[in-house]
Amino acid sequence: MKRIKDIDLSSSISKKDYKKQLKKLQLKMLTIQQILFNNNIGLILAFEGMDAAGKGGTIKRLTERLDPRGFIVHPISAPLPHELKFHYMHRFWTKLPMHGQIGIFDRSWYGRVLVERIEKYASKEEWTRAYEEINLFEKTLTDENYIMLKFWLHVDRKEQLNRFKERETNPYKVWKLTDEDWRNREKFDEYTAAADEMFNRTDQDYAPWVLIGGNNKQHARIIVLKETIKHVEKELGRRGLNITYVEL
Repeated sequence: MKRIKDIDLSSSISKKDYKKQLKKLQLKMLTIQQILFNNNIGLILAFEGMDAAGKGGTIKRLTERLDPRGFIVHPISAPLPHELKFHYMHRFWTKLPMHGQIGIFDRSWYGRVLVERIEKYASKEEWTRAYEEINLFEKTLTDENYIMLKFWLHVDRKEQLNRFKERETNPYKVWKLTDEDWRNREKFDEYTAAADEMFNRTDQDYAPWVLIGGNNKQHARIIVLKETIKHVEKELGRRGLNITYVEL
């Protein structure tokens, strides 16, 4: 059973090792992108986590050396008025990558059992039912020609506060900090409990959760790259496809 309290938040990496590993792993991702394209297999990556846990920076490093024509990143926020007229999963179905491409969700359909649950935008009946709906959604995709992996990036209260304060004073990051972030911080424990239930009910072999300590941003980025590569290699191997990486 995966739980937030079991996440190691103390892990770190030296700047030298980070740069060395980052380039190597990014080039592996480029090779993977080409194999996915050539074999018409889609890759879906979903990122969730506490506010200021480093999701955006991690996605940036994950995609830095990829061909921009072969991936798309979807920043997910509250549904627009017209989207509320559909089933809540509709806006995610319409954003799925084509076979052979990579789709990355910066927050995802799991909002139904996180923010919508805690802020009471969804009734108890709705968010309780959502676990099965989500499992079926992910199973439908991975039974066809998609590979899926889900990440939870976590920071502790102290590190989150430090990042909030840094954003307040940084003109290039101040846009990231909203009143909603401060409100969510007051419900840190509620989000932790909801996330733990989410892992317990939606962590599947075909679409597993990977929980990563994000107090050290560089370490978290390396782990996300490694876990993505490992999962894709496993799924490609299951399809009889092997990867040969070129060392530069």
